[in-house]
Amino acid sequence: MYDIVGLGELLIDFTPAGKSEAGGALFERNAGGAPPNVLAIAAKLGLKTAFIGTVGNDDFGKYLKQVLDNIGIETEYLIFTEVAKTTLAFVHLDDKGDRSFSFYRNPGADMLLNSTDLNMDIIRSARIFQFGTLSMTHDPARTATINAVSQAKEAGVLISFDPNLRPSLWNDLKFAREMILKGMGYADILKLSNEELEFVTGTADLEVGSNILYHLYKLPVILVTLGPGGCFYKHGKHTGIIPTYDVQTVDTTGAGDAFSGAFLYQLIQKSKPLNELVKSEIEQMIDFANAAGALATIKKGAIPAMPGIVEIEKCIREMKKLTR
Repeated sequence: MYDIVGLGELLIDFTPAGKSEAGGALFERNAGGAPPNVLAIAAKLGLKTAFIGTVGNDDFGKYLKQVLDNIGIETEYLIFTEVAKTTLAFVHLDDKGDRSFSFYRNPGADMLLNSTDLNMDIIRSARIFQFGTLSMTHDPARTATINAVSQAKEAGVLISFDPNLRPSLWNDLKFAREMILKGMGYADILKLSNEELEFVTGTADLEVGSNILYHLYKLPVILVTLGPGGCFYKHGKHTGIIPTYDVQTVDTTGAGDAFSGAFLYQLIQKSKPLNELVKSEIEQMIDFANAAGALATIKKGAIPAMPGIVEIEKCIREMKKLTR
């Protein structure tokens, strides 16, 4: 049995790495993709994880498998395809370290996951199933994702969902919203950004937006990450904002995924049903996840920047919190 099985995109993030002697932009190759990022910090924290997805049968795909193998993520269920090349994303950083993306994916290998590629035994026996919507932009990966999460839900697996909206990858943003809402229908734990909350609910008010989603889907835990503003949460009748930590941000790529993986690690450590967690426990779990997310921004790249338990605990002990 795996603690967390993640399904979705595995791709190359080309991260800015300075300038050449001639003044041209240099980029560093890093492994990327939201589900494997979540699995990476979970694996680093000691959980047993497995990834399901598709890469090209090319040097980039082989590199990505090696990265996941090295960090301890099971790659037996990673598919290599000859039909398309490994998906590429160029990361652009502003002066605050906030990132945007340019994707090369027409099609990309990550879009080609088929339902016949799925190992339903590991999906149905996992403790947590992690997915997002980049695997829901196009078929056949869309159908495979829905089949996988349906099987997991039917088997009683806890479902963790992060929409991870990337507007440029959708032909129709109305359809993107439909797919996000469909994903929420399966979720036990919903992690989204404040921008994504506004996109799906039409309101920037955290209390109002989270209440809309709670009443629509009876979501046990809603986590809205606010960047340097910390994290807003709704857990049953309890809501609040937990501040994050003051760090020297270099690159925010993967910060939300570090948050998610660290939160899921804490949940597994608690070994309690979501509805039995008390307010102090959920806030402690978010505080731990905030520290992980903050630390993931002090280095470039996503998987290479994921902190371990010693770094996270030191951050909580020694670093000051930001105030809103």
